[in-house]
Amino acid sequence: MTAAESDIFSVYTYKIRDSYEKGQGMKETTTKERAQVQKASEFQIPRVTPDMRMRRLRSKAPLRSMVRETHLRPEQFIYPFFLVEGQGIKTPISSMPGIHQQSIDEMLREAEEVVKLGLGSVLLFGIPKDKDSQATGAWHEEGIVQKATRELKKNFPDLLVVADTCLCEYMDHGHCGIVHNGNILNDPSLEIIARTAVSQAAAGADIIAPSDMMDGRIAAIRQALDANGFENIPIMAYSAKYASGLYGPFREAAESTPQFGDRSSYQMDPANGREALREIELDIAEGADIVMVKPALPYLDIISQARQMTKLPIAAYNVSGEYSMVKAAAANGWIDEKRVVLELLTGITRAGADIIITYHAKDVASWLKN
Repeated sequence: MTAAESDIFSVYTYKIRDSYEKGQGMKETTTKERAQVQKASEFQIPRVTPDMRMRRLRSKAPLRSMVRETHLRPEQFIYPFFLVEGQGIKTPISSMPGIHQQSIDEMLREAEEVVKLGLGSVLLFGIPKDKDSQATGAWHEEGIVQKATRELKKNFPDLLVVADTCLCEYMDHGHCGIVHNGNILNDPSLEIIARTAVSQAAAGADIIAPSDMMDGRIAAIRQALDANGFENIPIMAYSAKYASGLYGPFREAAESTPQFGDRSSYQMDPANGREALREIELDIAEGADIVMVKPALPYLDIISQARQMTKLPIAAYNVSGEYSMVKAAAANGWIDEKRVVLELLTGITRAGADIIITYHAKDVASWLKN
């Protein structure tokens, strides 16, 4: 303790004792209570001198910046697009302020903004005009994602295009695989998923991102890509994808709500952690180049454990429900949106994620730039 701190301590202690001695705050008390307070005022409080002063490195902004362990970079973020057929369409998603369903021409305008902000990659979700039981729109060469990919690569050749490889948006029943008698069939779905991946790669996608959670789909996609000359296209596997309640706004955006049941027979039980690590191990063994945990915030422990078990890049999906909760709280004045968003994304990164898919990407890139 410095001399100045000692003086302050002594004055503070004196004031406490003086206030009791003068009877302040002791009105309407009994003689016994007065005696107890008087006794308490005579307690001896030892002076403690810290052995280590952690606050030294927090005293100035430049110092805090110098020793900061975790940094956010625009390059680590992937910004999602929801694409529809047509021209001049930009429909706000009511549960996700700032996010839209949009036609390819409108997407290209926003992609220009994305590039200017320094974001390096986008994730494409397609919403076809027509849906069927074979997810034709997912693998057809004139599918919405395939057309959008070609336009993006033509106009922004250095922008990484990540294709979401799933069937739910294209199926008339809203599930991520072939359905028979109310059951989601695993093995028959793999052929369609693999065909979709090859079609997306042929259109120019830089990364294939299967999100269906069918068993064996990474091996099926890797073999199909390699057999068709796309051996250099990486796979970003949605490895630990939980059956979460935080996907609600996304289902409005992607128009992919299941028409019966839910997805708990193929997506993971939120209570399971060891199972997530098994899923990640399997995807790595089958040929995944990047593994993912989805959602991010309730599963930071899984991200951290995955970081300990693999040297592969780890992605985390900061999902729609996480985004919408922040937006709603900010709109009501309950939180400082910028501060909270940066804190959340820093936490995801600190847990071990190298890549974050987030609807906040444009805002964060702008904040970091400015």
